[in-house]
Amino acid sequence: MLAGQPVVILRDNVERIGGNEAQKSNIMAAKAIAEAVRTTLGPRGMDKMMVSQSGGDVVITNDGATILHEMAVEHPAAKLVIEVAETQDNEVGDGTTTATIFIGGLMEQAEALLNRKVHPTIIANGYRLGMQKALEIIDAQVIKTDGKDREMLIKVAGTAVTGKSIEDVKETITGIVVDAVLAVAQENEDGTYRVDEDDVQIKTMVGDSMEDAELLRGFLLDKTRVQHSMPKRLEGAKIAMLSQPLEVTKTQVKSKIKITSAEQMEAFSEQENETLRSIAAAVVASGANTLFCGKGISDAVQFYLAKENVIAIQDVPDSDMKKLARAVGATIVNKPEELTEDMLGEAGLIEEMKDITITRITECKNPQTVSILLKGTSQVFVDELERGVYDAVRVVMDAMEDGEFLVGGAAIDTELMMKIAEFAATQEGRTQLAIEAFARMFEIIPATLAENSGFDQIDKIVALKTAHAKGENHTGLDVFSGEIVDMYAEGVIEPARVKRQAIMSATETAALIIRVDDMMISKNASQMGM
Repeated sequence: MLAGQPVVILRDNVERIGGNEAQKSNIMAAKAIAEAVRTTLGPRGMDKMMVSQSGGDVVITNDGATILHEMAVEHPAAKLVIEVAETQDNEVGDGTTTATIFIGGLMEQAEALLNRKVHPTIIANGYRLGMQKALEIIDAQVIKTDGKDREMLIKVAGTAVTGKSIEDVKETITGIVVDAVLAVAQENEDGTYRVDEDDVQIKTMVGDSMEDAELLRGFLLDKTRVQHSMPKRLEGAKIAMLSQPLEVTKTQVKSKIKITSAEQMEAFSEQENETLRSIAAAVVASGANTLFCGKGISDAVQFYLAKENVIAIQDVPDSDMKKLARAVGATIVNKPEELTEDMLGEAGLIEEMKDITITRITECKNPQTVSILLKGTSQVFVDELERGVYDAVRVVMDAMEDGEFLVGGAAIDTELMMKIAEFAATQEGRTQLAIEAFARMFEIIPATLAENSGFDQIDKIVALKTAHAKGENHTGLDVFSGEIVDMYAEGVIEPARVKRQAIMSATETAALIIRVDDMMISKNASQMGM
């Protein structure tokens, strides 16, 4: 009120939540998202089933990124947590569940500190100091080897797929994944390696069992020739790639053609056929015997290409067109008239695979491209296999590029928990409380692994702390036996990049959220019930 008159600051459709209520709302949302994926952590984690309301599509998975992507959330803090998980997946390919659980743990610790009247800025500062110390500890704990250490890469891939549906054929799949990444890795001048994610394709088919997974040198395309009269197999392929449809181009403006006699109709039809024949002739004249088109190919053009024994495949997705062009060394052009011999790609063999709608392009000009073909008995199962293999491929790429590894099974988390707690004792003021809270956050990983495996959380955490206090920093929890064992000897290894990214993204997000003390949420008419 001002001079007895109300002053309107916010519009009617804006809801304002301030003070402790805003903080509690954000903390609750982050904890709820973390709790949703917590039971999926570890080799003995559970799966989630998600069913879409519109089409009734079913997704069964324990992949954190997929679960969070499928969740329909409204709360802004929850959306922020999901965005962090998606960034984790995009950057390093794994560790999404860990990052989400870390955020939930940090928010839970922040809630206790706020109840003790510790200011949010002090908490955020303590968290950042704890993060810096955690990264220093990781740097001291990393195991460094040559990036192409196949034995270590096999362990990394095995750790990534353990607990997923593909675990039954772990030895086969890990070998395929590591061989695929090794095949496309390129060495830098300084002796390190770089891997382009696009060089490793993952394709799936329903049929046969998952033991029949294959590693194929070359490119797999989920399309086949447009006409059965075209060759099924062609050696020495010269490949043309077009982005526009091969048909008579429609005019940009509305127009009409008035035909008054049969002769005119015949002439019009002949002219159209001649245009289509010239399109096919332009492809053949360039020296191409194979054509990949990003759009449709008219029936007449298909017929003329088939007469010249040219293999033509239409409606190739844009992403596949770009990857294929890179593999075979072709240039994608708009019109067939623009094709020249130097724009054509080369492949030693193009063939249609038996019983499935896949064309295989091998002996490519750029031999870096490899494809992993996964098989399974149902589409739901095959999709989960693909997610597991994708995670394995990405972590092997990370490990090869960095050559830095950490021991899993909660070993590194226990070490971080204890070392950061020691560091907290060296700090002054209330910041010490925030760093101690940051250290306790790491306890959530061994606790969750123990809970998901049916063991007592307190007993296992105490046993882990005792072992690490004796300097056994590679000891972790064997989730199958419940014993505290040397995880390095067990081969439970993960790339250091995954843990670093999870800690940094979780800390920065938690520090951002806890400093929010006011939320103004605009609502549209439908939400207001208008």
